[in-house]
Amino acid sequence: MPSPLFADRPAPQLPAHDAVDDLIHRTRRLRGDVDAVRRDVVVFDEDDPQLRWQRALCELAVHHLDNLDEHLGQLRAGLPGPRAEDSGPRDDAAPDGPRSGSPANRVGSAEWNLLTDESSWSEELYEIFGRPPGSTPLSLDDLPSVLLPEDQPLLTAMVTGCLVDGRPMDGEFRIVRPDGRTRTLHMTGEPVLDAEGRTASMWAVLRDVSELRRSEQSVSRSRASGRREKHIERTEHRMAVELQETVLPPWRGSLRLPPQGPGALDIAAHYLPSASSGLIGGDWYDAMELPDGRTLLTVGDLTGHGIPATSAMAMMLGALRGMAVAGIEPGALMGHLNQVLETSVQPALGSALCCRFDPGTSLLSWAQAGHPAPLLFRDGSGRILPPPDGMLLGAASHVVFEQAEVRLFPGDALVLHTDGLTRHSDRGAGPEALLALAPRLAEAGTAQECVRSIVEEFGGTERPDDACVLVARIGV
Repeated sequence: MPSPLFADRPAPQLPAHDAVDDLIHRTRRLRGDVDAVRRDVVVFDEDDPQLRWQRALCELAVHHLDNLDEHLGQLRAGLPGPRAEDSGPRDDAAPDGPRSGSPANRVGSAEWNLLTDESSWSEELYEIFGRPPGSTPLSLDDLPSVLLPEDQPLLTAMVTGCLVDGRPMDGEFRIVRPDGRTRTLHMTGEPVLDAEGRTASMWAVLRDVSELRRSEQSVSRSRASGRREKHIERTEHRMAVELQETVLPPWRGSLRLPPQGPGALDIAAHYLPSASSGLIGGDWYDAMELPDGRTLLTVGDLTGHGIPATSAMAMMLGALRGMAVAGIEPGALMGHLNQVLETSVQPALGSALCCRFDPGTSLLSWAQAGHPAPLLFRDGSGRILPPPDGMLLGAASHVVFEQAEVRLFPGDALVLHTDGLTRHSDRGAGPEALLALAPRLAEAGTAQECVRSIVEEFGGTERPDDACVLVARIGV
């Protein structure tokens, strides 16, 4: 139903058919482009909150364009002149618009005459309210009866402000249709004045915005979910970092073990984060003097990232320290670590290297569990120590870990590292890249200088995982 003419303004000029057809054509083309973007977003990871939010935005944009297409179609159908279906060819490349007659895409109008108490509804408004065409329209007094109770005061305030104060209406409320479905309607309207400037009637345009509001809520939920997940991720990352800093050795820079006496080790270590600093893994390094005067050297890595990995690393490193202090040999110690990891609440796989150096005999006893072997640098060249038998921690039960020994000499440098150091390095993969540093390590005067050379070589590479490196030099 066309809006009534106001006594204090001229009648609006209707747009030409060609202009409306052009708008419909462009709307459908744009709808097709947005829908193509939406299909591209759908194929990605459903667990990514950012992509979920983007998809929800695309769906909201498509819904807006569907509504615009429907409204322009209604506008064209109501214009004088050629029939809507003869007004021009439809863009075949554009997707079909929303189904005509769908209450979700309909706009209806109404007028309530205050002088005669008559009510007039458009056919579309009957569809929106789910009432039979031709039935008695709801009066202003009866209209609140179909609203949800909590929305009735809003409608009353809107109507009162329009009729008494002459204010335009603009608001939303929810109705319950006879079929039990709840719909959200957006209502705009103004008073119609008589020749003396008094309110004679009130007209309104009502639009069903239920689907639109659901789409907006989906966008809002996706955005909130994304923010919540990012907050959780940041919190877990901070907790993982704090736990890692608490568990790893408190010493920084160089460490001399034992503090006095011949054959002491000059030790330095460094932790290198992954290319994605958000991935805190279960890598560890440690060095400590044992009660019998020998020195423990160890590095290791557990699968996984975040709090589960760092908490498991804390458990493993604590168990390793305790067994080393108790005097358990490296091979047997690895067997016990395997049992600890196998029976933990959160089973995982891990690799580890455990060395025990005796400054009195210069013997290094060591065992490994699926871990890169130590690299020994002597007289300007380096080699990989032949590894004793050992498999990944947590991979099998009742595994026997062999133990090896090697004699070290003054000036030797021992490099222990986790496999994340050289994996997918732009300098080459595997220990060969480390062995190539032999001339530089031979020129280094301290373990700290050796670590600095290694970090300079590998610290800037795009590692998919974090890493640890520990260097121990035999004192002269």
